[in-house]
Amino acid sequence: MAKIPDDFIDLTITSPPYDNLRTYDGYSFDFERTAKELYRVTKQGGVCVWVVGDATINGSETGNSFRQAIGFLNIGFNLFDTMIYAKPPRGAVGNNKSYWQTFEYMFVLSKNKIKKINLICDRKNKESRDGDKGTKRTKSGELKNVSRSGYGTTGRRTNIWQYNTGKGHSTKDKIAFNHPAIFPEQLANDHVVSWSDEGDLVYDPFAGSGTTLKMALLNRRNFIGSEVSSEYCQIANQRIGDLK
Repeated sequence: MAKIPDDFIDLTITSPPYDNLRTYDGYSFDFERTAKELYRVTKQGGVCVWVVGDATINGSETGNSFRQAIGFLNIGFNLFDTMIYAKPPRGAVGNNKSYWQTFEYMFVLSKNKIKKINLICDRKNKESRDGDKGTKRTKSGELKNVSRSGYGTTGRRTNIWQYNTGKGHSTKDKIAFNHPAIFPEQLANDHVVSWSDEGDLVYDPFAGSGTTLKMALLNRRNFIGSEVSSEYCQIANQRIGDLK
């Protein structure tokens, strides 16, 4: 990332190693240094989507996700939205004496005011109607002609997004599962289309198996990925190469 110029990236989508839940070939990262660099390379109005969760250790969640959100705020990012990545329960996660943990946070951070917002509207409305005209009585008692807007069959999503995970769901690329912690292609896809336009530059500083990069390519965005593991680079290169 140190080689990337200032104010260069339109959108970052990433999920860093957190709370030692996976070994990632023995690699770790310095949060504060990474966050400062992300702020530097992000364009004015650009977005960083940070997907993260917390481990439960000795009966207590670490809370590192919240610390990181506050850390981004202290650096200068705006916390535009705290979204939830929900997934069906699979395996033993967290504290077995608490309710089953089935989500991670998706912090949507912006460098000043977001310039590009393309909200996905696929939530079904309970009812729809065409716009019409009517009258409204003013404080003076007079009737005023007004136009009332209608409601479409679908509306914007909530900020809780649910995806099935695992083989056959996260991706059909079998090689991707050689990485210990991939996130669903559809999750990356939905953030790509929500916060960028065609031709924009998408970045993943923890590229891993290349999911973000693949979705950027499929949506006609340019992309850059950083990854310290040569093994994971090979996985990402193969997934991207299969599209060309």
